[in-house]
Amino acid sequence: MRQIAIHASDGRVVCRRCAVADGPLTRMRGLLGRSTLDADEGLLLKPAGSVHTFFMRFPIDVVFIDRDGQVTRVVRDLPPWRLAGSRRARTVLELPAGTCARAEIASGARLSFID
Repeated sequence: MRQIAIHASDGRVVCRRCAVADGPLTRMRGLLGRSTLDADEGLLLKPAGSVHTFFMRFPIDVVFIDRDGQVTRVVRDLPPWRLAGSRRARTVLELPAGTCARAEIASGARLSFID
């Protein structure tokens, strides 16, 4: 799976090692089977407008992003066995719980993806 870095519009690094899940199998697998995410790791699901944390072992922060790179919704500390979505989102970024608070990511922010 290829990896990219994700930055906020002001240059702050949001995720240094973000795996891209852009195929049906990689999106379906997602973070299943993982016991944790390192602080600089994440998973970018595309296309996607919703996620679930069924069978996961840890909470995550979820960032919903529209086709222009604007954050439409942020769900912090989504625990296992939950659903979340955003109607306008075309991409979803899954991060370790607490990342959005530390990086000050909120609805309306712009993110850029760097290969």
